[in-house]
Amino acid sequence: MGPSRQLLRAVILGSPGSGKHSLSLRIVKHFQLKKLSSGDLLRDNVLRDTEIGVLAKDLMGQGKLIPDDLMTRLTLQELKNLTQYSWLLCGFPRTLAQAEALDRVHQIHLVINLNVPFEVIMQHLDARWVHPASGRVYDLEFNPPKVAGTDDLTGELLIKREDDRPETLIKRLRAYEDQTKPVLEHYQKKGVLETFSGTDTNKLWPYIHACLQAKLAQIHQHPHEEKCL
Repeated sequence: MGPSRQLLRAVILGSPGSGKHSLSLRIVKHFQLKKLSSGDLLRDNVLRDTEIGVLAKDLMGQGKLIPDDLMTRLTLQELKNLTQYSWLLCGFPRTLAQAEALDRVHQIHLVINLNVPFEVIMQHLDARWVHPASGRVYDLEFNPPKVAGTDDLTGELLIKREDDRPETLIKRLRAYEDQTKPVLEHYQKKGVLETFSGTDTNKLWPYIHACLQAKLAQIHQHPHEEKCL
C-alpha cells in the first residue's frame, strides 16, 4: 500500500471451531494484511519463557483465563511493530474491556463476526488435531496431515486438545458467548460490525472478500464512512 492510503484496522471474531483461523489465513493472503493472533502470541511467549509467557502458562495450567490487562498489554505491544501495515486481529478483543482498550489506541474500521451453528462447530472440532509443541492445527477435512496422526514438520504425534473435547467445548462456547456479546454490541453501535452467518467457510468467503474490498475502497476514498457497501 502506498503512503497516501489509510491502513486497514480489522478484527475477526468467531467462537472456537467457527472457521476463524482458516478464513483469517485467506484474508491475509488475498489482501496482504498482517495477521496477529492472540493464541499464537501467547504460545510464542510461553515457548520463549518471557515474563508474560511464564505467567500465562501458570494461569492456563490452572484452567484460568488470561486477565484482560495482561492480554491487552501483550497485544498492543505487538501492534507497535505493525504500524506500517494493514492488519487483522484474530482472537482479540474477547471482552468489552479489551475492546475499549484497543479503541483508545486504534480506530477499528471493520469487525467480521462469524455466526456458525453449534452442530457445525462440534463437527469442525471433532476433525481438529494439534501438534502440542508448536500449536500447529490440522483439520482432517480442510488441511489434513500428510501422514495420518503425525505433524508434517517433525513427524511427532498429534493430539486432541482437552479444550476440543465435547464436554469442555460446551463450556467454552457458553463462556465465549457471554464474553463476546458485549463486544459485538459495542462494535454494532460504532457501525463497524458485519456478521456472516452460515455453515461453510467456502460459501461465506465470497461475501467476506467483497466486504473487505468495499471497506478498503471506502477508507481510501472516504475515511469516515464505515459500513460495507
